[in-house]
Amino acid sequence: MVGSAGGGGTAIWAARPGDIRLTMRDRRVRIPPMSQATLHTARIRLVPLADEHLDHEVELDADPEVMRYLGPARTRAEVEEFHRRRLAVADQVPGLGFWAGFVDSDFVGWWILEPPQRPDQGPVQGQAELGYRLLRRYWRRGLASEGARELIRHGFEDLGLTRIFAETMTVNTPSRATMASVGLRYVRTFHQDFDDPLPGTEQGEVEYAITREEWLAGRSAQATSRG
Repeated sequence: MVGSAGGGGTAIWAARPGDIRLTMRDRRVRIPPMSQATLHTARIRLVPLADEHLDHEVELDADPEVMRYLGPARTRAEVEEFHRRRLAVADQVPGLGFWAGFVDSDFVGWWILEPPQRPDQGPVQGQAELGYRLLRRYWRRGLASEGARELIRHGFEDLGLTRIFAETMTVNTPSRATMASVGLRYVRTFHQDFDDPLPGTEQGEVEYAITREEWLAGRSAQATSRG
């Protein structure tokens, strides 16, 4: 928190949403946390992940093909634990979190903007990691990129982020293609240690990223070409 002095000498603390703001009179006012927004694209309704979506997550993570570059297919008990962790992301930085995606009334997958979790990913402030996971029957329909573009727009335009990045295995060419298609550029290849490495782990992981300035420049170029 950063201290400052308001008019009349009353001490006011600049607090994050959800913190307690104190005055010299010890009066406490709770600042409501910024909630995750419900987002829309031409085809997808993106709603903040909730307990009612657990069964969809179980189906998603039980498919070995969906989990090919992530690890073994998961049991319901394992998914329940990951579900709790996913919900907790929304408490880390206001506005960030997981979104469940629906086309009409059908669940298609989830998307995420989460704060950096490792030191090598850079500072938490102003950054978010983009991710997505779709049911196999909705692959190759352009939905992953459609939802990703909306989260990128939301991150830069509504949340004031300065950089959005994404990571995957070097050998995961479909996901890398999606990253490139939404404007992210290759940044680096890096290696991590895993207890049970997947095939292709020896080739490392890749990071792609886009800054707010690059995103704005891309939008300007698109508007010019349409004009």
